[in-house]
Amino acid sequence: MNKNPDWWRGAVIYQVYPRSFFDSNGDGIGDLPGITAKLDYIAGLNVDAIWLSPFFTSPMKDFGYDVADYRDVDPIFGTLADFDELVSEAHDRGLK
Repeated sequence: MNKNPDWWRGAVIYQVYPRSFFDSNGDGIGDLPGITAKLDYIAGLNVDAIWLSPFFTSPMKDFGYDVADYRDVDPIFGTLADFDELVSEAHDRGLK
């Protein structure tokens, strides 16, 4: 892994809006397991990192940008365990 603190200066970063990216459970809303399921696709784009739009607990009056708790995942997107899995799988593919 690159230990350069300025890695981001020349990086290609792929933004993911979880709500509409990929729905893994058929409820019509994209989720963290859906992003994890598509990591091979994202890594295949030769990007360096993923930027996730808000997926925190929220009253959803502003589609997640009205964050109520920065320390938890909104249940419509999954769980903290789903997020941990996403991070681990992303790192396994060399994604930040």
